[in-house]
Amino acid sequence: MLTIAAILRNARLFNPRRPKMLDDEIARIVDDLFALLASRRIDYLLVGGIALLNYVQGRNTEDIDLILALPDLERLPELQIESQDRDFARASFRGLRVDVLLTQNKWFDLVRREHAAKNDFGGRRISVVTPEGLILLKFYALPSLYRQGNFERVALYETDLTLLLHKYPMSVESVLTSLRLHLAEADLESLRDIYGEIERRIRRYPAGQS
Repeated sequence: MLTIAAILRNARLFNPRRPKMLDDEIARIVDDLFALLASRRIDYLLVGGIALLNYVQGRNTEDIDLILALPDLERLPELQIESQDRDFARASFRGLRVDVLLTQNKWFDLVRREHAAKNDFGGRRISVVTPEGLILLKFYALPSLYRQGNFERVALYETDLTLLLHKYPMSVESVLTSLRLHLAEADLESLRDIYGEIERRIRRYPAGQS
């Protein structure tokens, strides 16, 4: 399995706009970040592209995505905050971007509490979101992305969902029931349609068929 440092390095290799880092440097920074989280006893959850690659073959990512409580973020002055609102913060840690989903959002807090597993990344035990948690996070984000007209990200998320649901099936009713208290009814109906489109794609390529 790829280490977090290897995933970040591979993404940077194909992005000429990002400064290059030596493998050892990336590995050291990543290890220092998770050592810092452990030493401060921060209750975090790794989500986003790195978590996705723990379960399916997906796209590379240049960022580390974490769910954190705001008081815990404030206990990490080593993370340089670049922007922040109620639900999200964008930060950097010694040149690596760290995107933070804040548990002031009750949905993010629920995912951190109920959809966490301990996985091994390069010899370090890390708290990472489960496949079900990833599926729910991506469905939760889609209505907002559609309203923003962010169709590049919509396409990426729907591809991620297709890969995840192909390998880790989850019924549409289970998805909608989980999200019912966190999204408007109109958004839930839109997600039902999106789920149907994804399901039709999966049926074209049943599990085990290449």
